[in-house]
Amino acid sequence: MKNTDILIIGGGASGLAAAIEAKRTDSNKSVTVLEHLPKVGKKILATGNGRCNLGNLGAANHAYTNMRFASYAIGKYGTDSLVEFFESTGLYARADSEGRLYPMSNSAASVLDALRFECENLGVLFCCEEKATEIKKCTDGFTVNGAYKAKNVIIATGGKAAPSQGSDGSGYPLLKSLGHKITALAPSLVQIKTDTAKIKSLKGVRAKASLTLSTGGKSEGEILFTDYGVSGIAAMDLSRFVKPDTKAEISIDLLPEFTQDKVKEIIIQIANHNPAVSAEQMLGGIVHKAIGTAAIKSALGFLPKTAGEIKPKQAAIIAAELKDFRLKLTGTKSFNDAQVTKGGADVSEFDSQTMMSKKHSGLFACGEVLDVDGACGGFNLAWAFASGRLAGKNAAKH
Repeated sequence: MKNTDILIIGGGASGLAAAIEAKRTDSNKSVTVLEHLPKVGKKILATGNGRCNLGNLGAANHAYTNMRFASYAIGKYGTDSLVEFFESTGLYARADSEGRLYPMSNSAASVLDALRFECENLGVLFCCEEKATEIKKCTDGFTVNGAYKAKNVIIATGGKAAPSQGSDGSGYPLLKSLGHKITALAPSLVQIKTDTAKIKSLKGVRAKASLTLSTGGKSEGEILFTDYGVSGIAAMDLSRFVKPDTKAEISIDLLPEFTQDKVKEIIIQIANHNPAVSAEQMLGGIVHKAIGTAAIKSALGFLPKTAGEIKPKQAAIIAAELKDFRLKLTGTKSFNDAQVTKGGADVSEFDSQTMMSKKHSGLFACGEVLDVDGACGGFNLAWAFASGRLAGKNAAKH
């Protein structure tokens, strides 16, 4: 049996951050990372469209699921600390206009290299192509797979989202076997499926919009109409609030800059100014013409030939449709398409200031395996790095 002071199960963002922080806290402690893929950090390479959106300037004030639990780690290892952490490895970052933090190289590979090289420099041992399938408590620590023994174990396996990148949900049964509760799991930051009758002509059309879910939840930003429903950042953010097997509707405000009365006024103005323009073209100055056509058809039940045929009462109905373009929700895409898992290990069973289990001394968890998730924009990686560092530090001190 191989002995190590700290065994980290999972070589993703939180696991690598935990390994580095553990060795920096106590260089005399041996740290081993078990990773079931041939190499560590595969999912990091896919984040931010290959650029790795590694954090966000607004993380401290972000509405994470279970924010009360997440706030200590996010506060202790906030954006300034995250930037300093990566600069200490030789990687520098910059924020864009929306506060999203990216490596100056614009390459996710450089983020993984920084983490991997620092682990190797500190003497962290990587054991790849080794999947943890069993964990048992023993008198002086834990055994894993009957092959590894450690005083402290950190579960950093991630969730179930994007299994092709290595997140296979294997951490949940490990924690359950030790008596931890796992909340309901669902794909998050994923495309939304809707009834498509109103949007068949809109496939591939993008728009800036505000979205509201009838069962609660809002988002704003770019959407992309598809042959199954709606994608884009705003739709994926809204997916955080979708409850499986619950009937709901999405209200899309296609002109969030204007009040409904203003939209009505604009439509009447267009109809009066250029009555001969086709109804298909008339709204092309305020929305994509395909969206304008779809909204008119949905509002009136038919498409007039010209703008001049649209009366003030009809303009009001069209304006209402543009401000409240409703689609019946039918679900979301699967974990295969999701960026994040909603749900996870019940945070009430862990100490938010150490990431240690309240059930088993020496057992820690961090990152996506816990029931904490955020919106698009680097918030989930910020949590992974912060919680991983907190777990690593406290495991080394335990």
